[in-house]
This record gives sequence, C-alpha cells and structure tokens, in this order.
Amino acid sequence: MLLIVLAYLGGVLTILSPCILPVLPFVFSRAGQPFVRSVLPMLTGMALTFAAVASLATVGGSWITQANQYGRWLALALLAVFGLMLLLPRLAAKLMQPLMSVGNQIAESAAPGGKPASPRSSFLIGIATGLLWSPCAGPILGLMLTTAALRGTSFSTTLLLVAYAAGAATSLALALLIGGRVFTLMKRWLGAGEWIRRGMGAAMLLGVLAISLGWDTGVLARVSTFATGGVEQELVDRLSPARNSTGVVSPDSRFGNSMTKVVANIMAGAPDYNAAVESAPLPVEGILPTLSGAVQWLNSPPLTVQALRGKVVVINIWTYSCINCLRSLPYLKTWSQKYKDQGLVVIGVHAPEFAFERNIGNVKKATRELGVDYPVAIDNNFAIWRGLNNEYWPAQYFVDARGQIRHHNFGEGNYAKSEQVIQLLLTEAGDANAAMTAPGLANTATPGVEIAADSADLQSPETYIGYAQADNFASPGGELRDEVSVYVAPTRPALNEWGLAGKWDVEKDRATLAAASGHVVYRFHARDLHLVLGPGADGKPVRFRVSIDGAAPGNAHGTDVAADGSGTVTEHRLYQLVRQTHGVADHTFSIEFLDPGVEAYAFTFG
Repeated sequence: MLLIVLAYLGGVLTILSPCILPVLPFVFSRAGQPFVRSVLPMLTGMALTFAAVASLATVGGSWITQANQYGRWLALALLAVFGLMLLLPRLAAKLMQPLMSVGNQIAESAAPGGKPASPRSSFLIGIATGLLWSPCAGPILGLMLTTAALRGTSFSTTLLLVAYAAGAATSLALALLIGGRVFTLMKRWLGAGEWIRRGMGAAMLLGVLAISLGWDTGVLARVSTFATGGVEQELVDRLSPARNSTGVVSPDSRFGNSMTKVVANIMAGAPDYNAAVESAPLPVEGILPTLSGAVQWLNSPPLTVQALRGKVVVINIWTYSCINCLRSLPYLKTWSQKYKDQGLVVIGVHAPEFAFERNIGNVKKATRELGVDYPVAIDNNFAIWRGLNNEYWPAQYFVDARGQIRHHNFGEGNYAKSEQVIQLLLTEAGDANAAMTAPGLANTATPGVEIAADSADLQSPETYIGYAQADNFASPGGELRDEVSVYVAPTRPALNEWGLAGKWDVEKDRATLAAASGHVVYRFHARDLHLVLGPGADGKPVRFRVSIDGAAPGNAHGTDVAADGSGTVTEHRLYQLVRQTHGVADHTFSIEFLDPGVEAYAFTFG
C-alpha cells in the first residue's frame, strides 16, 4: 500500500517535471472539450501507452528501448502533422488529401470551443503523447521498476504502474480544467478562436522541435526553475525502508563508496596465507544470490544460479570508468581463458557509479574495447550488489560448484592468492589438474590504463569533483552548489589541492563547463593521472590541452593525449592524461577545455 501511494504521488508530480513541458501543448489541445468524448479518451490513451511501455521495459530487455525510440519518432511525425493542420489547414489539406477528413476532424476538435472531438481521434492523440511521455520519469518510477525487476511481473507490478498513471492523469485533468477556463475567457474577451487554434498548432510544432532536439531531457532539465527530481527523491528517502544492519549501500547513496576503499586486512593475521589455503578448506561465507536482477546480459544469455551448479564461478563487481576495476581486468580475462575448459565461469557484474554508466550502449562499447568476452550482467538496479551485501568497486566473490561463496577479495591485488583459490575450488569440483596449472598472467602485454599502479610513488588519492565528495578544493570561495559561477584557479596549490578556473556549474557528482575556455588544476604526486570526463548533453566533442608545470607533457603524455598536450573528449569514460616514465615528483597538472559543455567527474592516479 505504501508503494501504491508513493507511485500515485509520483504520477501527480509528473505535471511539474521539466521534461513534460513540451508535451503539455498536446494535452491542452483538448481543453474545453467534452470530458467523456475528448479528454477521457486522450488521458486513457496516454496512461495505457505509458503503462504498456513501462511494463515491457521491466521484462523485455534493451530491444524495447529501441522500439520505444522508433515509436517516439513516429509519434513526433504524427503530432507534427496535427500541428501543421492546426496552423495551416489549407496547406495540410493539399499535402495530405487522402487523410483530409481525419485531419480536418482532428484540427477542428483541437481548437478550444470548436467541434467536439471523436473519442477515436482523442485516443490517437493520447497514444502519440504517451509515447513521448513514457521516458519522463524520476526516482519514484525507478523505484517501481526496480521492484518489478526484483519480484518479476505480477499483479502488484501492474497495480503500481496503474497508480502512477492515475496520479499523472489526475494532475493533467486538473490542468485541463484550469486551461479550459482560461481558453473560454480568452475567446470571450478577445474573439480570437482562430488565432488560438493556430497558436496551438505553433505550440505543438515547437513541442515537436523541442523533443526531437532533446530539449525535453537536456536543456529544459537544466534551465527549469522547478524540477521534481529532488522532491521525488525526498519522498523515496522518507518512505523507503531503512538500511539494514549489514551496512549495504543503496544506489542513491553509493557516491563515496569508491574503488579506493580497499580492505587491505581482509585476511589479516595470516602471514603464511599460501600454506593456510593448501592445508585447510576454505570456509563457507554464504550462498550465491539470484542473478535475476540483471536488467540485461552481454556476451551470454541470462545465467541462473541453478544453471551454474557444478561450475566454479568468480563474480567480479566492476564499472567501466573505475581505474581499480580496469587494472583488475587482465587477471580476470586471463583466468576466464585459462580455466574455462576446467569448469570456471567468470561473470562481470557491472554496477554503475556514475549516471552515464547506466547507459547499456556505453557499457557494450566499453566491454568490446576492453576485450571483455566473458558474461557481463548489467546491474543498473543494484539488485545483485545488494544480494551480495557488497560495498566496493572492484570486488570478487569466489563460488564453489555447489553455489557456496568460499572467498572474497575487495579492491586490487591479491591476485596470486585469488588464483590459488580458483585452483582449490576446481580441484574440489573434481579437476585434479587444476592445481598443477602454472599461476600468474600469461605472456601478454597489459595495455594502457590496465597496467598496475606504481604504488611506491603514489601519493595522490582519488578525488571527486562534484560537491558531494569533493576534498581539498582550493579555488577562492569554495564550490557553489548547483549554480553557474566563475572560478579562479589557486595560484600555488599544495600537494593534492585542486581548483577550477572559468565558468562552471558544480553539481553533486560532476562539474559542467558553462562557457568556453575553462581549466581544472591539480597538484599531484603519481606516475599516472586519469580524469573521468564526458561531452555535454549535446554530445559534441570537446577539445582540450594538457600541461604539466606550465609546459606540454612531451614523453609524459597519457594514452589519450598527444605529446603537445592536445586531445578531445568524445565519450563518457576514464581518460589517461599523464603517464610518466621517470622522475615522479610533485607536479602541477592543468587541463584547459577549449569548448563548453564538458563534464568532469573524478581524478584517479596510479
């Protein structure tokens, strides 16, 4: 019942969400019309379409996302036709003679106070608008879809979606009631019925333009003075169950539980660990939880706990912009190839730290470029993460042939010990040759960012740029939250101090450059320097120039930078900007972005 109330309130709040603004002209096109013949069919079409798309999204995988995108473009085309009919009915009649009767009917019925609309045309408008409305959702709908993914399709899932749609229909019906009165007054005092109709057509065309250019989810979300995301999140935080005593971190509070939180003494007190592994069986730490919470699988059909019985399994929790995760990949890829014929299955569980890592297309591209060919479960809802009571990136869980967790490792390192565990579990499963396999990496070159860190010279910690976890920010005045401000770089930053220069909008998890020519400065001590970056909402590449102590990096340039310091941000990922070959010492790093829109998330070092 609590979730139903929460769903209904989330639907009511939809009317105030920035991304629904371009849809409102289509809704108001029925203002002043009879409720039963015009308004109710349109709201019904919207609600049913939204519920259908949301329901399919919980069980249909990524193909429904692509299908919905095609549906959106079809809906945009249809609504653009209707807008032209309202704006230029004579031109529309000439261009679309076969649809003239239908077009005239819709055009006339869209004008307030005009000919009553037929239920069929209103229902058609509702379906088209519903396709545009379906992506317009915040944390409350996310909570509902997470519940659906965890529990499976059921009557309660459908009831939650119906409650959400009913809440949105309620707020839209109230808006129509108010809008109808406004249109009546305008017609009475101005006698501008024809101009109202044409204005409505122009508004519909502007709405189509806004949605096709992505303003409904990009620009409007940034410039709106009232967004409901915070309100919805407050409701989720207040009404959701409290954290349990195990310390499991929920997806919305996971920032700060980063890959640097490595538990170095998990196996503390065992100086002769190798002998302990060989002489005593590994303890049972738990049971492998269900993997059904994955929203999609890469490189494999969906895997189940039951299907994995008889196999030794390594579960690797990772995310593709995490430097510690990337440096673990060579070992995981080697183990997968080395022991797969002996019964080992390596499964990567991709649990996103940043919003862009929720994009399955980004994850697909990253796994392909990184050479990850073993199964990857997309854990966007943190279902598998919670099932394992996990708190770290990366984390490995070692599962025996009976589905029991026998060992775990948090963070980088302990690779020899981990491989011995794999060999022991394979031997237990009946492979007598596993323990005789030579341990360690094969004779393969470890590429770019996957090379192990130079721990001896590593004195700089991972540093977040967003205000939620920012440390050692040294620009005068500090970081201003969620507003565009002009920053000045610190003139003489101390070790591990950093700052911004130029016009930046600092948000919880990132900073976005609002005007061309902006800098980020960091005083660091490490062999490698990485920065998680991405282009702006428009996706346009952003050029940059790197310097070390005021000069081009030369031989110290990273894999994403030329010797002269030039480079380009083309996608959301981790960029290696500095790779020193000798003389590691304190240096001042600076990156200048020549174009606006870049998003900067976090520094990592190695």
